[in-house]
Amino acid sequence: MSQVTPITEVFEAKPQEKLLSEYRVAEFTVSTLDLEFDLFDNNTLVKATSEVQRTSKHSEPLFLFGEQLKLVALMVDNRDYSDYQLVEGGILIHNLPDQFTLQITTEINPQSNKAFEGLYKSGDAFCTQCEAEGFRRITYYLDRPDVMAKFTTKISADKTLYPALLSNGNLVAQGELDNGRHWVSWADPFPKPAYLFALVAGKFDCLKDTFTTKSGKKVALELFVDIGNLDKTAHAMLSLKNAMKWDEQRFNLEYDLDIYMIVAVDFFNMGAMENKGLNIFNSKFVLANAQSATDQDYLGIEAVIGHEYFHNWTGNRITCRDWFQLSLKEGLTVFRDQEFSSDLGSRPVNRIANVKIMRNNQFAEDAGPMSHPIRPESVMEMNNFYTLTVYDKGAEVIRMIHTLLGEAKFQQGMQLYVQRFDGQAVTCDDFVAAMQDASGIDLTLFKRWYSQSGTPQVNVSDYFDSTQNSYQITFKQKSLATADQKNKQVLHIPVNLELLDGDGNAFDLGNGRRHQVLSLTQKEQTFVYKNIATKPVPSLFRDFSAPVKYQYAYSDPQLLHLIHFASDDFSRWDAGQMLFNKYLLINVLQKKSNQKMALPPVFIEAFRSVLISDDLDPALITDMFEFVSEAGAMELFECVDIEALHHAREFMLEQLAIELKDEFVSAYQNHQVTGDYQPVSADIANRKLANLALLFISRADPLAANKLVITQIQQSDNMTDHLGALLAANRGQLDCRDKVMSDFEDKWHHNGLVMDKWFSLQATSLDSAVLSNIKALFQHRSFDFSNPNRLRALVGAFVQNNPYYFHASDGSGYQFLTEQLIKLNEQNPQVASRLITPLIQFKRLDEHRKQLIKEQLNRLLQLDNLALDLFEKVSKALTQ
Repeated sequence: MSQVTPITEVFEAKPQEKLLSEYRVAEFTVSTLDLEFDLFDNNTLVKATSEVQRTSKHSEPLFLFGEQLKLVALMVDNRDYSDYQLVEGGILIHNLPDQFTLQITTEINPQSNKAFEGLYKSGDAFCTQCEAEGFRRITYYLDRPDVMAKFTTKISADKTLYPALLSNGNLVAQGELDNGRHWVSWADPFPKPAYLFALVAGKFDCLKDTFTTKSGKKVALELFVDIGNLDKTAHAMLSLKNAMKWDEQRFNLEYDLDIYMIVAVDFFNMGAMENKGLNIFNSKFVLANAQSATDQDYLGIEAVIGHEYFHNWTGNRITCRDWFQLSLKEGLTVFRDQEFSSDLGSRPVNRIANVKIMRNNQFAEDAGPMSHPIRPESVMEMNNFYTLTVYDKGAEVIRMIHTLLGEAKFQQGMQLYVQRFDGQAVTCDDFVAAMQDASGIDLTLFKRWYSQSGTPQVNVSDYFDSTQNSYQITFKQKSLATADQKNKQVLHIPVNLELLDGDGNAFDLGNGRRHQVLSLTQKEQTFVYKNIATKPVPSLFRDFSAPVKYQYAYSDPQLLHLIHFASDDFSRWDAGQMLFNKYLLINVLQKKSNQKMALPPVFIEAFRSVLISDDLDPALITDMFEFVSEAGAMELFECVDIEALHHAREFMLEQLAIELKDEFVSAYQNHQVTGDYQPVSADIANRKLANLALLFISRADPLAANKLVITQIQQSDNMTDHLGALLAANRGQLDCRDKVMSDFEDKWHHNGLVMDKWFSLQATSLDSAVLSNIKALFQHRSFDFSNPNRLRALVGAFVQNNPYYFHASDGSGYQFLTEQLIKLNEQNPQVASRLITPLIQFKRLDEHRKQLIKEQLNRLLQLDNLALDLFEKVSKALTQ
């Protein structure tokens, strides 16, 4: 008999942490769920009929989760049933038989639902978001991922207002009703948890296409967007078809329903949601044409479309046993979408983009109060699981498995995983076991990555014996205590290594191998290489083979050697980053001690050689000049001086601009793209470098840049170049800035997604009046405080990407963010919980700023109705 969690623990009013160790199999399960929706703005009726069975011999009542619901009727086996009680968080139903039919009718108010969880109105359309626990806002149900049922859904609504009635699975019936209403029925043949349920009702334009699977099945593809946006859907449809083809070719996974639908909505907390057969997307990741979307928007759409499609197998057909296993589906699917983007585009550029997220943001999460492993041990609010650690570090853990196994054995592991667990809710251990069983490679020690938090540190030293032509390299690993874990264990860390001679050629590491993956499995390990004629320059952690911080005493000439000769483009980029960071640390110390800041000639020449290279991809050259962000650079210090860091970084960028002015001008001229706009790799790379050059010219020669900006805007036929010019004007505070920003606003004020770019520029301005300008923009005709995209564009961009002013010593930035969090606490705590991140990661700040932040956090903690999303983060931050 399974242990039953005492009811008193479930309904304790005081916030309690949920523990992975307390997981128990559900005492009841549901085989089928038939839903009927009668849609109205303020009083939608939901009738849920389910077949329920006890999973073991016990006499406990059935607890169903439910929030903000009005119970209209409850029936058991077609008879009214009154032996129940409404309790905190749901309903208890007593004295039930072992198997029964349960029918519950609830009434909900979609129009007033501004949290955008459950069923809500997005503009004029009905929409759902049920991951992680939104379904309990629709009806009383066993809303947990390991309860999987076959769903049917019948939707009734006004036919004029809501001609499209969509849900999961395949369309099975439809008809007309009285009073101008109509109905549609959908059936999903595959069992799924409630978090994958979806419903959309509205009036849309629809782009239709088809895809024929490798087995010859013809799948209908339908992409729904707001009326008037059909001209912005072609790229999303192409991305979907590319994703379907790629998943067949690379992973041997084929789509399984008759239809695949995507709906784009404006009000959405997430990027997108992989509901079975009916993906609901934030319109940001669907809509694109040359005039309104940048190259990065196009690439983002391709990645997110792919990500949600890939979930069909890694998330839907095989799902999580519990939410602590979230990385089972998200880490794996992020890895898959990264591979998709890399196979279709530039692998080095995509890899660098992945690493930037890790170093600029995830490492800070590891070091902050919300530090957790990719499979957390505890949580208060499930929505707080949706982190860079679970997603991006989770993907890095999957990538390490791929590195250790190789492509062939990894794919064998994937096939075994699908064969073994299709239709089940499983764990991260189940995935690793499949990989181990298929490959024969022992991953026992490696599994610690799933349970240990923090960013490991690896110190590397070496010794060359010229008399023996022998080279030895020693690795020492350690993991510092984190907020959630004090004691750390040794990890299995793969190190992709290359050794370069003085001419830039790679030494043979045995059997003709020019690079090798070493496995660090001990606290300290030394590897010895024979027949090494001269002391090599080691290229370490090629392709970012493990999500660690490493230290090796590279000299400037060694870093230049790697920039010029490393066979791995990531390693060339990484060497440039290390060179920049080295002199950033030096110049911060110079600034703090009131000494003159400077850059040596070797630094300038290193980047000059990159900029004028004929061999490097223009996109890679651009990445070489996109250095660690100001926020990311805070991770380089134990205690950061905000002002010194800002001024040192700005000084270095300005010096590069001045010293390489002629080269930047040449790069700008030589990488102009002619002809009609196309979001293809070569054109994207050239536009990327030209716009980076313009940004640096704005630092070196504002007058010349001012003319270039005006001309580029006048001649541009695409948003990438228009926005690139605006960025240069904004960052350089050029004379034309106010005029070009005003013209842009006048042209695009009606388009929220485009205006998000404008809001972000305003929020990241280095004008000293930036905060007062942001506050004034709350009254802008294009701003809507209830729209998560607008909030992320204006408030999020300021607090995350403008650290110099957010961390102003008077605390004005902290007070501003807290005021917005207080408003959002009642309206949309999910968005609030994401915006608060820069406020709680104060570990590396000075004592004055720490105190200012704590005052604001205590202000939040004293709210009578502080949402659990915020309570968890605030309370943990205050105890660090």
